[in-house]
Amino acid sequence: MFAGVRDAFVEGEAGHAGASLAARLLHARALTHGRLVLTTSFGLEDQLLTHAAVESGCALDVVTLDTGRLFDEVYELWAETERRYGIRIKPFTPDPRSLEPLVARIGINGFRDSIENRRACCRVRKVEPLDRALAGAAGWISGLRAGQSSARAAVPFLAHDAERDLLRINPLFDWTREQVADAVRRDGIPYNRLHDAGMPSVGCQPCTRAILPGEDERAGRWWWEQDGSRECGLHVGRDGRLVRAAAREDAA
Repeated sequence: MFAGVRDAFVEGEAGHAGASLAARLLHARALTHGRLVLTTSFGLEDQLLTHAAVESGCALDVVTLDTGRLFDEVYELWAETERRYGIRIKPFTPDPRSLEPLVARIGINGFRDSIENRRACCRVRKVEPLDRALAGAAGWISGLRAGQSSARAAVPFLAHDAERDLLRINPLFDWTREQVADAVRRDGIPYNRLHDAGMPSVGCQPCTRAILPGEDERAGRWWWEQDGSRECGLHVGRDGRLVRAAAREDAA
């Protein structure tokens, strides 16, 4: 089933490099038989996708993961985005039954003590809430781009998330950051002012810094770690690899 949907999506007009973002979203909506979810962390990509979804009339749910450690600027942009587009963005927060024991065990900033602690924190604050946000969904739209980091270089347009049994749709997979920024400026889309302070990728406040010249866009995330493929786990399977297009026989 998923192989046929993927092939129709990629081979159709919306799969062409010149297709508009609205066309890609509407085609994704037509091919997704069930609830379609756009997850936003209020980055440039997510703001552009929210704008395009509202302007095109694409029926989907916009949700966000409120980790409890976000920058004030993120909450301000959240409110501004709801006002601008007349929508409500549904939050999913950490389960206190998981969060409280974690903080008691590792400390409030214990995620910096080891990669295992940091991944445990991301799991409780982000991955588990995401699982709840996507429960029962047929499709998941995210702002992943191939140019965001070397680890994301092979991000596909469409993939089958076997663990959640849904379609993964990355409408901006082949866009550059410059193209995204130009579209945000052109359409006057609200954006996070921390981007102007050298933070192209904004996550939790204690885990984000401005990038240095020559660093990739996500180098400011969990900067104290040496692993070049740092990820929070949202887009990583049980095999530790980023989502990728499944082989045709695997998705059949």
